[in-house]
Amino acid sequence: MALFTKICGLTDAAAVAAAVEHGADMAGFVFFPPSPRNLSAEQAEALLAEVPSGIDRVGLFVDPETDFLDTILAKARLDLLQLHGDETPERCRAISIYFGLPIIKAIKVSTKADLKAAKAYEDIVDWLMFDASPPKDATLPGGNGKAFDWSIMQGADFKRPWLLAGGLTPGNLTEAVQQSGARAVDVSSGVESTPGKKDPAKIRAFLDAARRL
Repeated sequence: MALFTKICGLTDAAAVAAAVEHGADMAGFVFFPPSPRNLSAEQAEALLAEVPSGIDRVGLFVDPETDFLDTILAKARLDLLQLHGDETPERCRAISIYFGLPIIKAIKVSTKADLKAAKAYEDIVDWLMFDASPPKDATLPGGNGKAFDWSIMQGADFKRPWLLAGGLTPGNLTEAVQQSGARAVDVSSGVESTPGKKDPAKIRAFLDAARRL
């Protein structure tokens, strides 16, 4: 089985083109104003038009209000919503029903005990994502380039497919997959030249490494 890949935090046409050309399965766009990867609905609309059918278009939100989701989705045609905050299972269900879209729920991990939190979401969301807990001084819930101990995912058994995230790069992807047993991976800061600026060469290197796995 080929490794499933998501490139998150795309902000310009060159990065989108690299993700599309080199075989990403999901293209992620951030709608969270504190993030250096944040997009307006109008910016996202233009970039989403460059993503062909067959590649899932994912919008990342952090504890979003329904009105904010309405505003973005009026222009940005997304296939999935990634919820990366402290959304409860009930809130995830409500958002999914209201907008008729599948949900990826991010779970913040630092120890094996943190994996238990995912169980409450298994029957509600479509994907789980395991991302490193942000450092104490971090202003962002993800995209901090921080990894957790991948080996704690080994043998993890969930009802839903899951993505490994947090600190992945073209250089450590093989080790991360071998240690975690992941079949799907998500990268953001690990393919950037500066925060919020994707490097097309790094996107290609990451996706090439994924294909070799």
